[in-house]
Amino acid sequence: MGKLTLTSFVTLDGVHQAPGGPNEDRRDGFAHGGWSVPYGDEDFGRFIDGVFGRVGAFLLGRRTYEIFAAHWPKVTDPGDPVAAKLNSLPKYVVSHTVTAPEWNATTVLSGDLAKEVTALKEATDGEVQIHGSGHLAQSLLALDLVDTVHLLTFPVVLGAGRRLFVEGALPTAFRHAGGSISGTGVSIQTYERAGRPEYGTYELPENA
Repeated sequence: MGKLTLTSFVTLDGVHQAPGGPNEDRRDGFAHGGWSVPYGDEDFGRFIDGVFGRVGAFLLGRRTYEIFAAHWPKVTDPGDPVAAKLNSLPKYVVSHTVTAPEWNATTVLSGDLAKEVTALKEATDGEVQIHGSGHLAQSLLALDLVDTVHLLTFPVVLGAGRRLFVEGALPTAFRHAGGSISGTGVSIQTYERAGRPEYGTYELPENA
């Protein structure tokens, strides 16, 4: 059974909206698109290449899928480790509006999300990977279906924008499974789902 992994870029204040360009997502008047780009370096690239080296299939939200489909088919270098995987491996887009996708090897999922994603995990050799796709990621986290989170935290505060972890998120504990800091200061951390949170207290007993 494949693992479901999420790779997400966030700011120090938790924003995940439009990391890759100013026109990526202007919802709510967001004017800070492209905030991750200045921090790309060799360390960042090596990590991303490693993630794509483990992929068996991609699971994407509609917005991210359309952004990817407009760009990656134009990258035809067979030596590009990201483009080669995106253009050849199975892609699953969760949408009720996409009906005739033109990007090859694309399947639309529009039924019961938990059942379809569980079946996809069971049928996939290698990782089922979510990249970006914030709304889909939130839904899958709420369903307790995400096994691994690669959280890349960039050293910037924006003060506005959509957050990955919002009020009402499912309380979940994670185990730290590895990490590094890139040369530009991006904190690259990997977490494995570890059940529900545990709680304690630093308060002294009243009779101490």
